[in-house]
Amino acid sequence: MRTDTPWSALPARDHLLAGEADAAGAPVLDVVVPVYNEEKDLEPCVLRLHGHLARTFPYAFRITVADNASTDRTPEVARRLARTLPGVRSYRLEEKGRGRALRTVWSHSDAPVLAYMDVDLSTDLNALLPLVAPLISGHSDLAIGSRLARSSRVVRGTKREFISRAYNIILRSSLAARFSDAQCGFKAIRRDVAQRLLPMVEDTGWFFDTELLVLAERAGLRIHEVPVDWVDDPDSTVHLVRTATDDLKGVWRVGRALAVGALPLDRLARPFGDDPRDRGIGGVPRGLARQLVGFCVVGALSTLAYLALYSLFRLGVGPQLANAGALLVSAVANTSANRRLTFGVRGRGGAVRHQAQGLVVFAIGLALTSGSLAALGAAAGSPSHSTELAVLIAANLAATVLRFLLFRAWVFPDRDRGVDDRSSDDRSSDDRSGEGPDGDAGGPVHAPAPRPSAEPADETHHELRNTR
Repeated sequence: MRTDTPWSALPARDHLLAGEADAAGAPVLDVVVPVYNEEKDLEPCVLRLHGHLARTFPYAFRITVADNASTDRTPEVARRLARTLPGVRSYRLEEKGRGRALRTVWSHSDAPVLAYMDVDLSTDLNALLPLVAPLISGHSDLAIGSRLARSSRVVRGTKREFISRAYNIILRSSLAARFSDAQCGFKAIRRDVAQRLLPMVEDTGWFFDTELLVLAERAGLRIHEVPVDWVDDPDSTVHLVRTATDDLKGVWRVGRALAVGALPLDRLARPFGDDPRDRGIGGVPRGLARQLVGFCVVGALSTLAYLALYSLFRLGVGPQLANAGALLVSAVANTSANRRLTFGVRGRGGAVRHQAQGLVVFAIGLALTSGSLAALGAAAGSPSHSTELAVLIAANLAATVLRFLLFRAWVFPDRDRGVDDRSSDDRSSDDRSGEGPDGDAGGPVHAPAPRPSAEPADETHHELRNTR
């Protein structure tokens, strides 16, 4: 998985001001239509979409035809539309892949809201404004059309309906996805969010937007869903078996990366300053209740594992060695589980140090439990196994309280405070220098302009070669 993503915090959500975009010469919305060999459907699609936006969309807009390596007359049709229709342009890529086309165009767009839709326009265009409105207002970070919502009205074959629902069940069960429709070709994203997420998305084909949504959701970004009316295109050229196979491979790859903590999602988690969950209550440590619940759950499971291991080891060795072995194994697992689940530390950074500190905490717990066993042996001589377990449970309760305090204050201290301090220092530095976080006097970040094609007569046509 790619991890070379900018990690600086995103700005707080705010309503996009159309006047600022107009002053910069940029549209508010850039709708991308990715195409491959669509010479028949491209022109009716663009004409219909352009007419709808001109009648109903209250801000400046752009339609971008992203032609990814078509071999028919699609490039010619796209160039003609770009010449004759205002606000239409075409991009030419020399490699196939819907994800590659979206990544390339979105990365170079100067519009604050980016969207895409399939060329067949299966989705009723009346859902376009409700799709992008939450992004313009600052309410949400991404938006998707859903054919599986209760109020959606969908006309399509049984086979496609079954495949779509089965795929979403797989996403929910394997990746814990909560969005309802990953495959609907009707999505939008804020450009500042796309700049952070796109470098992390590896797929260049049909799994691209599913991967984007999973990462966004895991990072705590807000995804808005819009029920859509959908009429399936019977002439669709999508190869169902190959697409399904590639999607399952993508699910496995992303699931494995999430399981081992290979994605730096902690850099994006709740990046906005307007999240009410970040507003602390006076006198209450931040996250204490959640951490206590997580620690208790992990502690209960660890205690059961510890007692089972102790009983197993006790069959072959004395109580002290059995206690030390069981406590060591359960302590390593306990530290790993609390690191990820209780204190939200992800990735491999600092894992060795955390385990070393956890072993120090383990030594303290070992001293408490071993001392309790020694005291029991001195007092009772040869206590029963059940008495040993009762004493160990009591000693472990005392060790658990101490372990939580040490984990919270020493092993996994509040990292948010450090981030806030760093962000505050960065903001102060930016204020003194008069520059934004990217050194552009606080203005929006503009990607480098794409390389123009060799056809001077068509200034709206560009050719982009993928660099991945």
